[in-house]
Amino acid sequence: MPGVTMDAGALIAVDRGDRRVLVLLARARETGAVVTVPATALAQAIRRPERQARLARLIRQPGTDVISLDRVDATSTGRLLAASGTSDIADAHVVICARRASQPVVTSDPGDLRALDPAISIITI
Repeated sequence: MPGVTMDAGALIAVDRGDRRVLVLLARARETGAVVTVPATALAQAIRRPERQARLARLIRQPGTDVISLDRVDATSTGRLLAASGTSDIADAHVVICARRASQPVVTSDPGDLRALDPAISIITI
């Protein structure tokens, strides 16, 4: 497994203890695969970090990369939004991060991501 990129829906599933996502993350950890978490998706999912132990544990793990929305990614995200005619910054940032890492996206809402990139690899939860 090349690793996975998590969108907000996947992060919420982690927080809720969704077995499918927890098994996927355990497999990633066992194989040394990187878990990519775009900071924009994290911002959508995290509300009370002191009560979101599973999510807090995920983002602290050595195999997890939290990717900031820096100047380069902001520009790429804006261009992707313009090209797709959509407006969800977090979803576009997820697509940008997944493309760069050559990873599938773990999501509960594949339609929004496919509107941004019809060819993106998706793991639906």
